[in-house]
Amino acid sequence: MIEFLLFFGKIFLLTLLIYERGHAISKDLRINKQIISPEVRVINEKEQLGILTLSSAIQIAEDLGLDLVEISPKAKPPVCRIIDYGKFKYQQTKRDQENKKASTKIIVREVRMKVRIGQHDLELKARNAIKFLTAGSRVRVTVMFRAREITHPEIGHDLLEKFLEMVKDKCVIEKGITMEGKMLVTTLAPL
Repeated sequence: MIEFLLFFGKIFLLTLLIYERGHAISKDLRINKQIISPEVRVINEKEQLGILTLSSAIQIAEDLGLDLVEISPKAKPPVCRIIDYGKFKYQQTKRDQENKKASTKIIVREVRMKVRIGQHDLELKARNAIKFLTAGSRVRVTVMFRAREITHPEIGHDLLEKFLEMVKDKCVIEKGITMEGKMLVTTLAPL
């Protein structure tokens, strides 16, 4: 009985190992002997060679000094291309790096005020918002209400209008003044 359990335990571990290897391969492109399909559609750099057996396709690739790379594994039969795999991976990482550089993150900075803010503090907040906008960030301007101040939202609305008047030449109003809970909010974008 123990021998029986040990035998099936070993088989179970082997199947798990094979299963994990198969998934590790599928995350990346399969090359040469990693390809499991008996027949593949082969594409050269210049032309389509047609449907060939795996061994003959690998032999053609080796004769050219290149690799057989499975491009489309789910096609019937799978599509393979004869290319230099190292060069292909290098170019792919370079493309990914360039795309990462080209994509810019949109940073949203926030300027918070309370209804009872002084004139000097309001001017300081406006200068900070202009600094954020000239740096290329979006600015979310928030007026917070506390306790009974919420009963007079027109005071906060007037405060935001005054703030927008100070920064109007440096920005575009992306989202108008809206009430979100106990806050009046607007979003500004750089010119």
